[in-house]
Amino acid sequence: MADEPLVLGIETSCDETGVGVVRGTTLLADAIASSVDTHARFGGVVPEIASRAHLEAMVPTIERALKDAGVSARDLDGIAVTAGPGLAGALLVGVSAAKAYAYALGKPLYGVNHLASHICVDQLEHGPLPEPTMALLVSGGHSSLLFAPDITSDVRPMGATIDDAAGEAFDKIARVLDLGFPGGPVIDRLAKEGDPAAIAFPRGLTGSRDPAYDFSFSGLKTSVARWIEAKRAAGEEVPVRDVAASFQEAVVDVLTRKAVRACQDQGVDHLMIGGGVAANSRLRALAQERCERAGIRLRVPRPGLCTDNGAMVAALGAEMVARNRPASDWELSADSSLPVTDPHVPGHAHDHDHVHEISKDNLYS
Repeated sequence: MADEPLVLGIETSCDETGVGVVRGTTLLADAIASSVDTHARFGGVVPEIASRAHLEAMVPTIERALKDAGVSARDLDGIAVTAGPGLAGALLVGVSAAKAYAYALGKPLYGVNHLASHICVDQLEHGPLPEPTMALLVSGGHSSLLFAPDITSDVRPMGATIDDAAGEAFDKIARVLDLGFPGGPVIDRLAKEGDPAAIAFPRGLTGSRDPAYDFSFSGLKTSVARWIEAKRAAGEEVPVRDVAASFQEAVVDVLTRKAVRACQDQGVDHLMIGGGVAANSRLRALAQERCERAGIRLRVPRPGLCTDNGAMVAALGAEMVARNRPASDWELSADSSLPVTDPHVPGHAHDHDHVHEISKDNLYS
């Protein structure tokens, strides 16, 4: 175990300041400082507030992660950081911090992709990823089906949301129902007490001529909102639990149906589900049911590893080190729209090796 790469990962793509420490595929620490409560009164994440919160939380969270892991920063084999996609200002805080620590410690720097990290985190719970991997990523900003022959260098988009992501739809419906922010957890909780078949909400992009793997939740969101408005306009009480259950069922029905179809079409015998919405209990249950019926193995990390965290970044960073992928150089910057086809941002071929040669003496020479 000692010869497995020891990597610290920094995640600041949205409102979570996440710092993880991983040795190989073993999680040693996962420290998180969240600013979600600060954003709640605005009904969504405010980028400037998120960036300032990351600045305040960064050093204490890194120190806590190293302490929890029982390792010294000098012991690290590399530092990984989310370079994108995400909120530009928030990403810049993480990238700047990672560069500073990497330079001061003389460690290689790895700018990695947020979405690829959500896939790689499953290694911390279920061991090395099968190759190729089929992954369904569902979060506030993304709903994607990804085919990954190699998580460090070859990730291919199969399908994605063409409008609202699943998590975004949960937040918007929660707002219409006056349930607060974020919407996912509260809708999940209320849906357990409701009837998922009470209201026949639409399933977007499921017709025979629709794109097989793309998602659309905008029409569903509008349909639910109008149904609620009609009830209120008629002076009737809105059955919140039934609405929550029926809306949630419409979302997870489409997600799982398309994911299982993608596995079958590609001849892949397993499915990995990640991202914040993967913490949803109904999504997990329906995915398990449909995967078992189709002879597909389901891999879903525990809920704490599905939401944004530093452990997932460290996991992908450790894989980069283990596979001897090129480190990033000091020109690494945040890319709010970094494509998933770029699992990491390598340095220029002729000069990335200088990262490995830096010593702390550089700071004082």
